[in-house]
Amino acid sequence: MDIVSLFSGAGGLDLGFEKAGFTIKWANEFDPTIWDTFQNNFPKTYLDKRSIVEVESKDIPCSIGVIGGPPCQSWSEAGAGRGLNDTRGQLFFEYIRVLRDKEPLFFLAENVSGILLSRHKEAFQHILDQFNSLNYNVTYKLLNAKDYGVPQDRKRVIIVGFHRKTGKAFNFPEPFTISPTLKDAIWDLKECAIKGKQYNKTNGNLEIPNHEYMDGNFSTIYMSRNRVRNWDEQSFTIQAGGRHAPIHPQAPKMKFIEQDKRIFVPGKEYLYRRLSVRECARIQTFPDNFVFIYSNIADGYKMIGNAVPVKFAEVLANEIKKQLIEI
Repeated sequence: MDIVSLFSGAGGLDLGFEKAGFTIKWANEFDPTIWDTFQNNFPKTYLDKRSIVEVESKDIPCSIGVIGGPPCQSWSEAGAGRGLNDTRGQLFFEYIRVLRDKEPLFFLAENVSGILLSRHKEAFQHILDQFNSLNYNVTYKLLNAKDYGVPQDRKRVIIVGFHRKTGKAFNFPEPFTISPTLKDAIWDLKECAIKGKQYNKTNGNLEIPNHEYMDGNFSTIYMSRNRVRNWDEQSFTIQAGGRHAPIHPQAPKMKFIEQDKRIFVPGKEYLYRRLSVRECARIQTFPDNFVFIYSNIADGYKMIGNAVPVKFAEVLANEIKKQLIEI
């Protein structure tokens, strides 16, 4: 079952679909800091490196499905939230253009929960109207990855369309009864992380690939909230910025001083380090043989934080496959 991938990033969504039995025939990613990682981990997939706005639909092979997460910064709760007033937000329409021209049997689009904020209501409805104007039955839902085998509190909007010729609409899978914890994910890595080199450059080849962490000061914004989850909890959301990576669970939870101000517990400061790139990858359910290639450690965090958790993607892909087979 061949599918194509748009806005592929490092390939978390792609890997999840591969694990469910799909084949990524063609992918598109414009960011050069990601190319080596994607090609190293998907050697059989053709990677188109142009901006999607430069890719004509005829250049994209026909397939059973299209998957991808258009850039989410325009819809982020923490960002400026310009939505469709931002060129990145407008890339949703490129996704729609490809669907209109290729008409695959299904599509899946992923985005941040901020797209559901009231200030984006009109814009998001416009996007849904565009999807519905095509030959698709479209459903969407806000899901939390921790409910689907991911050791992380991560809410994302998933939009799935089944071509109307199937006569069906996608039904989202039920949440799992048990969620994995940080201990399940990264306990065995707790004693061997390595600090990045000067200016947070990579240490290069490590015994455990990518098991290195960004060093440096913590901003006042970072220190305004507790950034530590215990071993028996799920991680905070893994973000695309390394400086905002959660603190390793070996540290006690940060001490409250006053509104928007916390400190590291005095005498325990040495326990407070950011999660390593590999630990973030584990929390995003990437396997250890999926190696991230970069010079700046920040690029490793970026690739992982922008990805769809692999296990989450696999669960959705299996549900799509099951419902398509039933057609």
